[in-house]
Amino acid sequence: MTVVTQASELRASMASHGQPRVLVPTMGALHAGHLALVQHAREVAGAEGTVVVSIFVNPIQFDRAGDLAAYPRPLAADLAACRAAGVAVVFVPEVAAMYYPDRSVTVTETQLSRGLCGAARPGHFDGVCTVVLKLFLLSGCDMAVFGNKDFQQLAVIRRMVRDLDVPVTIIGHPTVREADGLALSSRNVRLSAAQRADAPRLRQVLLAARAAVQAGARTAADLLAGARHGLAASPLLRLDYLALVDADSLEEVARLERPAVLAMAVFYGEVRLIDHIRLEP
Repeated sequence: MTVVTQASELRASMASHGQPRVLVPTMGALHAGHLALVQHAREVAGAEGTVVVSIFVNPIQFDRAGDLAAYPRPLAADLAACRAAGVAVVFVPEVAAMYYPDRSVTVTETQLSRGLCGAARPGHFDGVCTVVLKLFLLSGCDMAVFGNKDFQQLAVIRRMVRDLDVPVTIIGHPTVREADGLALSSRNVRLSAAQRADAPRLRQVLLAARAAVQAGARTAADLLAGARHGLAASPLLRLDYLALVDADSLEEVARLERPAVLAMAVFYGEVRLIDHIRLEP
């Protein structure tokens, strides 16, 4: 496994590896969810292909300085996990290797990023689009694998690739969860014992919404009220947003008449968690 820190090194290294080249962009603190993405990348790359993982805590996608500072960075463990998973190249740049000090170009998506995390975290998706496009260009990848847990991010990246004619195939991978239903996240390690014990209620609330739909519920008002009630039962969390949006446009809907997504973000103290569920009428 080759570990590189500079853009020129990444380009040179990738030129010597086989195709297809499959990228898994991460911010490190790798867990079983990330490794599932890597495994899927290994499968689609095939025997002759190359899997490259980027580990970069991207400062321009954080909306809170405290969140950036507290983000876990266990690099030695991450590299060991990549080596064990059969990754060929790991790109671990410093901020100075990714952004010029006087940088003045940002990639902005203006439709799918307006609500949900885009509204709650101004500038977040500008940072995501900018760093992902840079990683695509630097790695020369043919494909890239992203988790469905960040479904809005996945939709925004697909739109960026479509609208800018970026020659990269985007592959989504199902959300990986703990046995109790909590979606895997690098932020989970920052939860206290009490918060961690409470956090599976996010999945429980979403599953209750699906059950309500199966029982005949159709209005956003009813589904959101039920979800808010379930979340309000916990004194440990603070709701950031809760919305029912069209599965394609991500616009809020008043009634479930076509596939939609019930999405939420909550805070446990300073730790922000997201989750969602797809609902079919």
